[in-house]
Amino acid sequence: MNLEEKKIEREEIYDGAVLHVVKDRVELPNGESSYREFCLHIGAVSVIPILDDNRVIMERQYRYAHGRVFLEIPGGKLDSPDEEHEEAVRRELREETGAVAERLTFLGRLDTTPALIDEKIYLYMAEGLSFSERELDEDEFLDVELIPLVELVDMVMSGEICDGKTQIAILKAAKLKGLL
Repeated sequence: MNLEEKKIEREEIYDGAVLHVVKDRVELPNGESSYREFCLHIGAVSVIPILDDNRVIMERQYRYAHGRVFLEIPGGKLDSPDEEHEEAVRRELREETGAVAERLTFLGRLDTTPALIDEKIYLYMAEGLSFSERELDEDEFLDVELIPLVELVDMVMSGEICDGKTQIAILKAAKLKGLL
């Protein structure tokens, strides 16, 4: 069975700085029509920075939508749709943590919430780290801490780390490092 839905028309509902909300009328596989409301997003990168002793540079950041602080890996949105992902990773890593990576390993793409948003996050592992000064954005407030990778795996498995991109990056990095 063909499962594809085809866009018939689009209505723009909201055009914000980060999110753009649209409502599409679509043709369903059975020929009927329906509506799909969702957010468009420019895309993002995230990176799990691992020191030589397998400690990971993690961030604690307040997330307003959830009303609490999350433990996450560094990352951020792309500056433009055609920005090179590795360039964006290096920028975000340096700005948020002061770390500069000698090596980046691509861990895959995460489609965050396919029913509601078209955001794609490109995940990387950074190694061979050296350090310079952080350069946080003026509206960015976060604490940086070092946590052993094996401890982070336990935190994912216990439900203490809830952020999806962080969970996936931790488990993929642990597998690549032979810890799983």
